[in-house]
Amino acid sequence: MEIPVKKNEEYVVDIIDNGYEGEGIAKIDNYTIFIPGAIKGEKAKILILKTTISHAFAKLIQIIDKSNDRATSDCLSYKRCGGCNLRHLKYEKTLELKRETVQNLVNKNLNKKIDVLDAVGMETPYFYRNKAQFPIGKDKKQKAIVGVFANRTHEIIEFDECKIQTKISQNIAKLIIDFINTNNISVYDEKTGKGLFRHIVIKYGMKTDEVMCILVLTSSKLPEEEKLKNMLLNHFQNIKTIIKNINSKNTNVILGSKNEVIYGNGYIKDKLGDYTFNISPMSFYQINPIQTEKLYNLAIKGANLSKEDIVFDLYCGIGTIGIFASKFVKKVYGIEIVEDAIIDAKENARINGIKNAEFIAGDVEKLLQELIFDKKIEPDVVFVDPPRRGLDENTVENLLKIKPKKIIYVSCNPATLVRDLSKMEDTYDIKKITPVDLFPFTSHVECVAVMNLK
Repeated sequence: MEIPVKKNEEYVVDIIDNGYEGEGIAKIDNYTIFIPGAIKGEKAKILILKTTISHAFAKLIQIIDKSNDRATSDCLSYKRCGGCNLRHLKYEKTLELKRETVQNLVNKNLNKKIDVLDAVGMETPYFYRNKAQFPIGKDKKQKAIVGVFANRTHEIIEFDECKIQTKISQNIAKLIIDFINTNNISVYDEKTGKGLFRHIVIKYGMKTDEVMCILVLTSSKLPEEEKLKNMLLNHFQNIKTIIKNINSKNTNVILGSKNEVIYGNGYIKDKLGDYTFNISPMSFYQINPIQTEKLYNLAIKGANLSKEDIVFDLYCGIGTIGIFASKFVKKVYGIEIVEDAIIDAKENARINGIKNAEFIAGDVEKLLQELIFDKKIEPDVVFVDPPRRGLDENTVENLLKIKPKKIIYVSCNPATLVRDLSKMEDTYDIKKITPVDLFPFTSHVECVAVMNLK
């Protein structure tokens, strides 16, 4: 097949659809072109950046006919950052797009073509992230800067104001970078592997107003450590703990495995619903707690729990879903591979006075098998909240062997969600799939799927 477009040439196209990442889709002679920033219904001038046998990627040059769904971006870094790739759309339209993304996957992969429910949006979709990870680098004048990575690169863009990170996390990061420059503290260089400061990570309890400040360093020796600590505490009275995280490896992974507490007790608290949760440096806690409450309440409601139910909470993290479910059921068993998260889960159960939840550290694939076949514990309801890769084959097979009466699947990746549902739909009725917008103005979407045993 001859490719009908050429690299570095401009074309005028009609945008006929939007893809899974929110990108516009156009066709020339039935040849597909993906255009980030374009919206279905628009006519646009584009520049071809890359061609393959099956499709091309293009840059939006000019919008000739504008969609009514287009919004003016309120972020100066939007086009370069790529973090909020739907910021050119009105918020209501982003919710429609997310529902359509999940619906398209359902239509293509499931035998039962159920209607995906409307995406649950956020009343105020700004400054919602309770965890900020700011990389540190240098500008052309060799001055230390903090910001966000440019899209698909490790070039750091200094930000004036990020619309999704909390304001306090941005203010703390700016204060630390001023301190680094004033005291001539070295900054890590990815190319040479030398330098001290790598990242600033801030965790924030939105209901408690507690702040954790993590300084990611290549060495535990931090010049002017006491001075920095006192400066932070003087400026931000709600900082409850400051931690040095040591990461000396040449890696893209942000946090190393070693933490040294230099102030406080090494964790903060936050509230979800009626419950208080301890958050440590290494533990996973949902990024958007306002929407997380809605997500978990949908999951609990969908499970229709009873006081006689035995519940499994697989990939339980710090125990959030299991703790939410505990007051409605007889017993909860939570499994999570990250040991620090299980330590937190046990402490969270203790501080909330929950005595019917047991949390176990280990691989879900192995421990699930041990619980059901060795210990003969059969769950009535199973909650699963796996990582983006979804459920492994053994877990799916084991669930199909024991056949709990309900499976509630909480997913951060609709593609692997639908893949896993397709493996279970002969045995389970998929009652409903509800998208929940935990990451406004990005293409990411969480879902809650409710499955009843046939």
